[in-house]
Amino acid sequence: MVSLMMTGCNNQQRVLYESPDDYPVRMDSMSEMEYSPSGTSFHLWSPNADEVRLMLYDGAEGGHAYETHHMKLGVDGTWHVKVDKDLLGKFYTFNVKIHEEWLGDTPGLFVKAVGINGNRGAIIDMEQTNPQGWENDRKPELKSVADAVVYEMHHRDFSIDSSSGIQHKGQFLALTETGTRSPEGLLTGIGHLQELGVTHVHLLPSYDYASIDEHTFKDNHYNWGYDPQNYNVPDGTYSSDPTQPDLRIREFKQMVQALHQAGIRVVLDVVYNHTYNAATSAFEKTVPGYFYRMKPDGTYADGSGCGNETASDRPMMRKFMIESVLYWMREYHLDGFRFDLMGIHDIATMNEIRQEAQKLDPQVLIYGEGWAASTPQYAADSLAMKANIAKMPGIAAFSDELRDGLRGPWDDDKKGAFLAGLPGHEESVKFGIAGAIEHPQVQMDKVNYSNKAWALEPVQMMSYVSCHDDMCLVDRLRTSVPDLKQGELEKLDMLAQTAVLTSQGIPFIFAGEEVMRDKKFVHNSYQSSDSINAINWHNKAKYQSVFNYYKGLIALRKHHPAFRLGSAELVRKHLEFLPVEDSNVVAFRLKDHAGNDVWNNIIVLLNARREYAKVTVPEGKYIAVVREGVVYEGGIGVFYGPTLSVAPESALIVYQDN
Repeated sequence: MVSLMMTGCNNQQRVLYESPDDYPVRMDSMSEMEYSPSGTSFHLWSPNADEVRLMLYDGAEGGHAYETHHMKLGVDGTWHVKVDKDLLGKFYTFNVKIHEEWLGDTPGLFVKAVGINGNRGAIIDMEQTNPQGWENDRKPELKSVADAVVYEMHHRDFSIDSSSGIQHKGQFLALTETGTRSPEGLLTGIGHLQELGVTHVHLLPSYDYASIDEHTFKDNHYNWGYDPQNYNVPDGTYSSDPTQPDLRIREFKQMVQALHQAGIRVVLDVVYNHTYNAATSAFEKTVPGYFYRMKPDGTYADGSGCGNETASDRPMMRKFMIESVLYWMREYHLDGFRFDLMGIHDIATMNEIRQEAQKLDPQVLIYGEGWAASTPQYAADSLAMKANIAKMPGIAAFSDELRDGLRGPWDDDKKGAFLAGLPGHEESVKFGIAGAIEHPQVQMDKVNYSNKAWALEPVQMMSYVSCHDDMCLVDRLRTSVPDLKQGELEKLDMLAQTAVLTSQGIPFIFAGEEVMRDKKFVHNSYQSSDSINAINWHNKAKYQSVFNYYKGLIALRKHHPAFRLGSAELVRKHLEFLPVEDSNVVAFRLKDHAGNDVWNNIIVLLNARREYAKVTVPEGKYIAVVREGVVYEGGIGVFYGPTLSVAPESALIVYQDN
């Protein structure tokens, strides 16, 4: 139901809406500031406002507005004003009045440049933020998302330690420096990533977040960034000077450009499911009660566990998310997105995001957490949960089945699983190896968390054993495996990643695992100091054999399409699990030149036991390419069937020599 009334100092006719569900959808772009030297236009969608003012400031903080402009209501609930002068370098906020109450200053819903700490929008010329050669920036080739190997990292973790040899510690520019080395002379930074061979860097949230004061960004303050404030602006804590609104944008682009030149695509972790604070957010200060789901008692729903959950099913929140993703792709040349607590979003929104993003880049990588912190206020069968991934082609979810099947449950750091020598987790590992698809040899009643396959294609599953918001792999192994010796720790670390990197899903590695990073047993290190979170680059020399193993496995995967078939039909045709007599052993064969691989009948044996394991295989001569912590595609031994023997706590990979 709607009605008309006269409102505001401009004596405008305004529609009164009885419910947020009646609000109109803005038909054009959600852009709110369009700069030119002759004048700047401002726009704000606030359909239930009585009045909207534009406030202009000389600085990003403090002082009073030197000019106030009353905005006029146009179509689709959008307010407009144009200021006919050159405002370059000035700052602005909007102030919305509803029911005789001014809601307070906000930089807007879709602000693209902000001052320090993000409380005021900045008027800049976006063209001037492009680094030299930006127009020639090109995405690294990726024939299929099945070819992806993802490396999850935090700018500060990766570069802050003195051993990194990186000058721009904790900054976007850390990933632009070439030739940086540890004190032992080994590559760090972007050179390390190239040497390792990953195809994608996954950046933890790098948009403007609220939990760190940008005035003190050089101090030992830390956060992962899951506290959204302004979704479409790079965060100032990773800039060399957060007081310069254009600099953070230019430096983010320099980072993307450098990674692209290094052959690495860039994924951004996005957190559209909640905001840092609902009541003081730009959403609530602009259109109260619209962008969040509410409980029947009128309080904020909290599927995120952070005090609120956004309403992706509402048309303008859906539009916001779609435009935001496309903006990051167009303006910043991003190549993929990881959706935090994706299970809070509705399926229709995620599918629209994927469809629109693929128009810009057919190989854009979209994946997320297929769960929520608690039950969202929306129909379960319409949420982007892991169980509904089949309804979302081209979108992947993390496999906690494989993760916890390998190392033990997320909620009990002391409890182990396959790697700890505990029987009963083999089917969960096999489920992950197959890429979470239906496979006739995976007994789903023995798989943890899921009683049926949830992926239609193997590229809809992210294969991993640890990530940022968890105890890292080294710490978890030390905690969950009894009487673990250092040599065993290294072997089990490598064994875990063998499962990940030979999985038909998309492999995902937490930064530093390749050099045996630890976080001093801190499970949730989102506010921990650098002494906990920083990667110690001395480890690369100390554990060079582990690094070489990771590097070798990634190269093996790249060189052999059998490990990345990309099709459920091909996986079921070519992936055969072999019978084993012992617990804590998984064996499989990629047969008949799978994926047109030059190798025929590749066999992978994973042995988590503390003694040798024997597996029956077809008769024949086999060349070993992975054996006892060494990867060498040229061959490191000859074996003959019908029995292969694999060393304790290690993997053996062979192929049949016809």
